[in-house]
Amino acid sequence: MKKQMDKGIKIFVTGGTFDKEYDMITQQLAFKDTHLREIFELSRCTLNFNILTLMMIDSLQMTDKHREIIRLNCELSEEKQIVITHGTDTMANTAAVLASAKLNKTIVLTGAMIPYKFGASDAFFNLGNALAFVQVLPNGVYIAMNGRFFMWDNVQKNQSSGLFEEVNKGKENPLVGAKST
Repeated sequence: MKKQMDKGIKIFVTGGTFDKEYDMITQQLAFKDTHLREIFELSRCTLNFNILTLMMIDSLQMTDKHREIIRLNCELSEEKQIVITHGTDTMANTAAVLASAKLNKTIVLTGAMIPYKFGASDAFFNLGNALAFVQVLPNGVYIAMNGRFFMWDNVQKNQSSGLFEEVNKGKENPLVGAKST
């Protein structure tokens, strides 16, 4: 299945561990600016993309108002392919809000368990996967973590392992017409 890139890929930044850094003064993890431009430069990415920072917050602090801002920006975006960097704790909640909007777009949320600036982060890998998935998946809302994509309504973060997994492993995946194993 080949997809047209229309106006490229819109990337919305919302914060989360992905963009956190260690603040030596407060000795806390904090936000300064997104690291996406640095990541794209290092990866020599040649995709047509447009980055917009909507907010820089931990997803545990995200409210319905924040999710409405994300939904509205997705709705108003001229791009039909959207990647959202997001905190992992409430990523599935935001995905549900976006799915309920029934937008005629492919939206992929991704995040990281370890901040990009820490070096041994999964941010680089998860972002690369999200960019690949947004180009080939049909319209809908997905979460891309740990090298996989998940349907918005069949994913959860395993709090013990820190990995994303299917809620119902026996649920049929409409994209492949087979049951998950």
